[in-house]
Amino acid sequence: MEKNITTILFDLDGTLIDTNELIISSFLHTLNSYYPDQYKREDVLPFIGPSLYATFSKIDLERTEEMIHTYRTFNLENHDSLVKEFEGVFETVQALHKNGFKLGIVSTKKRDTVLKGLKLMKLDQFFEVIITLDEVEFEKPHPEPIEKALKLLNSTPNEAIMVGDNYHDILAGKNAGTLSVGVAWSAKGRAYIESYEPDYILDHMGDLLKIVGVSV
Repeated sequence: MEKNITTILFDLDGTLIDTNELIISSFLHTLNSYYPDQYKREDVLPFIGPSLYATFSKIDLERTEEMIHTYRTFNLENHDSLVKEFEGVFETVQALHKNGFKLGIVSTKKRDTVLKGLKLMKLDQFFEVIITLDEVEFEKPHPEPIEKALKLLNSTPNEAIMVGDNYHDILAGKNAGTLSVGVAWSAKGRAYIESYEPDYILDHMGDLLKIVGVSV
């Protein structure tokens, strides 16, 4: 149990809300528009996590912005029908908020999409600070997004935890000096997240309460 933790930062997609199907469908729609029948579901799993620019610029630098636009258009049109909740997330975040923890979101998505997801799942009421791709120069795993969130929350790395489902969440936590927590429900699997050696792994979001000493 970590007694000195006051602050918990969360990734959003794949961590607090189940956007995996939305993201996979958005990538397949976009890539099949440009490269018909060349990409399957398993091919796009590595694209979950990094920013859209980081992904599409490696595929076709000249058409990166065009592909991002295609992706975002499909993503927003299908957002509410494909996004689902993860079991125990609302109750856990609510309990952390009720117990006085400072809560923040650190995402590689644009702000409007992050707010859309939080509102859909009624989680927006719990977060004091939201850091998105729009507020930073460098995305995770660079420490800047976490450092910015901590500054706004008046917190320090040694009293904070970063929770996420991808390598860049774990490495961003390590780079910023916070504890890092991986979630076993990562679309890439428990073994994948384990390989980056987070300080903790959650099998259920409620496990986080035990780590920070909140009695259930």
